[in-house]
Amino acid sequence: MSQITNILVCGVGGQGVMTATEILAEAAISLAFDVKKTEVAGMSQRGGVVTSHLRFGRVVLSPQIVPGEADLLIGFESAEALRWSHMLKPGGVALVNSGRIVPPVVNLGLFDYPEDPVAKMRALGLTVHAFDATTIATDLGNIRLGNTVMLGACADHLPFPAQVLRDAVLARFGTRKPHLVEANRQAFEAGRQAVGGDALAA
Repeated sequence: MSQITNILVCGVGGQGVMTATEILAEAAISLAFDVKKTEVAGMSQRGGVVTSHLRFGRVVLSPQIVPGEADLLIGFESAEALRWSHMLKPGGVALVNSGRIVPPVVNLGLFDYPEDPVAKMRALGLTVHAFDATTIATDLGNIRLGNTVMLGACADHLPFPAQVLRDAVLARFGTRKPHLVEANRQAFEAGRQAVGGDALAA
């Protein structure tokens, strides 16, 4: 438990980036890890950029991940994943939602949207697992399940069993919105399967 795990989560407002980071933190806390996190939100309610840094281990002094030190990059939006890809350490892994969500800065003409963000990341030599979490969530009946799909996808890339994270997801909704527990269970498993994970026992 001496090693620190660094996870950077990025996306746009309304995708559940901060909620996903909170659930990851809760899972780590349940195993007695020291946890630090920080968020930066720009116009988060209007589709602006949102990033969260999460660090956990035996002892963690700072919540900030320095460039080139992230073990895991969880990109809720592919262009944002490309923009933050410099944060990954050599051998780090990027899990990227390939569903396109164009932020307002692009619609306003302030920035150009990359033609193929995932291909550009792979051209940099990065390990990228890309899947359409938006479509998976929509097919399950609720686009808001996208953050749980993303959590499921990262579950097998953490230094603890996938079931720990799944339990944290279900605990979050079991207390706040019990009618959504089964939908989130399905979304979590769909995310794991999207990156080749085996189904967990119920």
